[in-house]
Amino acid sequence: MFPLLLAEASAAELRSVMVVGVTDGDTITVRDAKQNYKVRLAGIDTPEKGQPFAKRAHQNLSNLAHEKQAIVDCYKTDQYKRKVCRVWVGGNDIALAQVQAGLAWHFKRFENEQTQRERVAYAQAENEARLRKWGLWQDKQPIPPWEYRRKSKG
Repeated sequence: MFPLLLAEASAAELRSVMVVGVTDGDTITVRDAKQNYKVRLAGIDTPEKGQPFAKRAHQNLSNLAHEKQAIVDCYKTDQYKRKVCRVWVGGNDIALAQVQAGLAWHFKRFENEQTQRERVAYAQAENEARLRKWGLWQDKQPIPPWEYRRKSKG
């Protein structure tokens, strides 16, 4: 799947970086030739600190990406000044890998920013993880992080 998804990104947007830190299940710090910057993985949302499976999501992302070369395709900056990017490590879409492991939701609120292929792949991965009760889908009613954040601000 990697070559197809990567082929959809413009070569001008792609950058080779080193993953130098993992903040949580969907945020990493990368270093290019000039500087470090925070990257929010596009297309997913993972449990917040204090939620079940937050630590596992963080650990899984560390295993996938920490201290590894990555290719990023960044297309916007979020409200927290993080770059929102598609990220590939070793030819694998690491956000999709989080969904496949049952450690992330396909963040449908932003699916309009994904390609058709990505939307289908992420939705299928989430459905399979739910059916197989992988990761956070072991809980009978896992609370999506966007609802958790809304309630904790309340």
